[in-house]
Amino acid sequence: MGLQPLEFSDCYVESPHFRERLRAHEAELEKTNKFIKELLKDGKALVTATKTLSEAQRKFAQSLGGFSFEFIGDAETDDERSIDESIQEFAAFLRTLEEQREMMARNIDETFMKPLDRFRRDLIGAAKEAKKKYDKETEKYYSTLEKHVNLSSKKKEASLLEADSQLEQIQQHYYELSLEYVCKVQEIQERKKFEFVEPMLSFFQMLFTFYHQGYELAKDFDHYKTDLHLHIQNARNRFEGTRSEVEDLMNKIRKNPHEHTRTTPFTTEGYLYLHEKRTGPFGSSWVKYYCTYKKETKRFTMLQFDQRSGGKIGDEDAFIVKSCTRKKSDSTDKRFCFDIEGKDRQSVITLQAITEEDRRQWMEALDGKEPVYLITRNNSRKEGNMQLDEMGFNILKKCIHVLETRGLNDQGIYRVVGVSSKVQKLVNLLNDPKTCAELDLDNSLEWETKTITSALKQYMRNLPEPIMTYKLHSEFISLTKSGSPETRIKPLHSLIHKLPEKNRELLGILVKHLANVSDNAKQNLMTVANLGVVFGPTLMRARQESVAAIMDLKFQNIVVEILIENYETIFGTVPDASVGQSETCITLSSNRLTRRMTQGTRHSRSRPIAVYNFSADAEKGENPNSMTDDTPSGSMESISSHSSVTTTSSNSNSPPEQARNHVRASIVHATDGTSPSTTPMVSWFNLSSTSQSVPSLQFPSVTPTSEEFPSGVPNLKAKAVYSCEAEHLSELSFKVGQIFENVHTSREPGWLEGTLDGKTGLIPQNYVEFLEH
Repeated sequence: MGLQPLEFSDCYVESPHFRERLRAHEAELEKTNKFIKELLKDGKALVTATKTLSEAQRKFAQSLGGFSFEFIGDAETDDERSIDESIQEFAAFLRTLEEQREMMARNIDETFMKPLDRFRRDLIGAAKEAKKKYDKETEKYYSTLEKHVNLSSKKKEASLLEADSQLEQIQQHYYELSLEYVCKVQEIQERKKFEFVEPMLSFFQMLFTFYHQGYELAKDFDHYKTDLHLHIQNARNRFEGTRSEVEDLMNKIRKNPHEHTRTTPFTTEGYLYLHEKRTGPFGSSWVKYYCTYKKETKRFTMLQFDQRSGGKIGDEDAFIVKSCTRKKSDSTDKRFCFDIEGKDRQSVITLQAITEEDRRQWMEALDGKEPVYLITRNNSRKEGNMQLDEMGFNILKKCIHVLETRGLNDQGIYRVVGVSSKVQKLVNLLNDPKTCAELDLDNSLEWETKTITSALKQYMRNLPEPIMTYKLHSEFISLTKSGSPETRIKPLHSLIHKLPEKNRELLGILVKHLANVSDNAKQNLMTVANLGVVFGPTLMRARQESVAAIMDLKFQNIVVEILIENYETIFGTVPDASVGQSETCITLSSNRLTRRMTQGTRHSRSRPIAVYNFSADAEKGENPNSMTDDTPSGSMESISSHSSVTTTSSNSNSPPEQARNHVRASIVHATDGTSPSTTPMVSWFNLSSTSQSVPSLQFPSVTPTSEEFPSGVPNLKAKAVYSCEAEHLSELSFKVGQIFENVHTSREPGWLEGTLDGKTGLIPQNYVEFLEH
């Protein structure tokens, strides 16, 4: 039961029960006062903690914003640039979030702390002051009353009347004060319900506003996150290809380092020890120098350097070589020595090589007077007898015909490798004119798709020169290191038509086939990006194997991707004669600046978005001597690359990848006609909320038809036709053949809601088919 009301009439009676009720009201006000004081103390601690968190978040964002990735080589791919800039995007996201948090902390003080403190001080404090006055008047009144009662009746009548009049005045003043005090106590008891709760409501409204703004920010971040995820997946796929090539090169150099020497402008170079004579009793010493020699100019340079001394580089000493003579073994106690006489040098210098072979190389380069063995620097590849002739065209056409007849829908075509022995057997048969004409590749039992694709790749990689030639290799790479994806098409078109006629014709046949493969990506899971990873090293390679060349593999992949995506334009039309090499010479710095300045639009991506993991169980029973492809398979997940995407359709007959793996962004162009580009999430969020000139994003939606979602059927059931692994807590994992109950449409486009094994969640629409009742 609550507090009993205080009747005004009881102020004149002053019964013990009235006093008890009044004390209960006073105790409640005191409890409220203490509660508000503690609440304000905790509120101040909350604000302090919020500001501390905000400061820590801002410092974290500052640390993020001050970091940038360094890349190997002289340029980045578009994916790498996006990943590099993502650090700045994350920092901007945190800064925007902390601005909202700081605003919330300021509002807490203004709309919650101060109103509550005013209520406690002005109202409850006033009631406490009124209580003190009331208690004082009570003491005065009842003291006067006791004196009045004790007056003797023998006093004069006038004195008694004066005493009665004085008591009546004190009593009247006491009753008025009592009425005011009782009214104020009950007023505050009633007012605290809204004077206290209203600031609390404002406090929670601020919290909800902050969290809602965070939710909106996160929701808009989904578009950037999805785009970034695609770039990360592409970078990972290219890394796997690069890593395998680097490991192969490392193993080759480890086995025979002299056959893989790096091409330099010097005839020879390496470390030599110089015999330095010292004056007095100090004798002499041997000091290590890094020496280079150019035979054309006979210029010999020495640079003192010792890795153990912190790597400090000394001064360079250079001179023109006049003669070189081998040092006689009986004239020094050191091995592998030779003398060099230089022009304008007063004395002959004695150098010591590290090994006998090393000395022979230096003597040969310096035209030493003693006979030496010729240095063999054979950088040529050990090629087979594959040639780009009529036989080669026949092999290519024969393999492509079979693959397009029965292999286009095979999962992982060109990515899944064949058994090594079968592949080598097929290559030998194809390379023999007699057996090639009689070879029947239509026999799928003997010649599997993966065997044919592996043989085709091996044949092209064993050509004496890559199809896209050594001569134009650097131009192809330079083209992809500059400009935007749209501006690379015309220069690449022009470069392709600079290839020899046979090379261009064969490349056109192959790329047309690869375009057909990518058109069936919904079945074979080989997107344009995956085909680029496979055929980048197949169609292009540098003249000399090196780590720098391998780092350019990712740009080779991009060249192949552009060829596949623009096959009809590049191979079906004549290039524009006005397109010059200048279009490909955009500097990386200006390209990065332009990219940042034109970030005014955003890709809008429809759901559902997920990675389709296909199983390679069929490969587990293969011969353990299975051939290892030069392009790494990576994880099986990477076969469903995120880079090639298509718009989610409402057609129920669409394969699941159209709903889960292939999402094409609807590019929203800026009103000023600038080319579309990936927009930083935070700037897009701010623009979309403040500027009226930015067009609104149109998200594709899935409108269910009557055939897709039967209506009027209770407890609708559906059967899984594909396996699926949940990527979020709200999704369901399932296998082929499992039955869903209570299936109905979801608010999320492209998704259904249903129940499986007692758990309800989201199901990709195109992964199931409805069961008839």
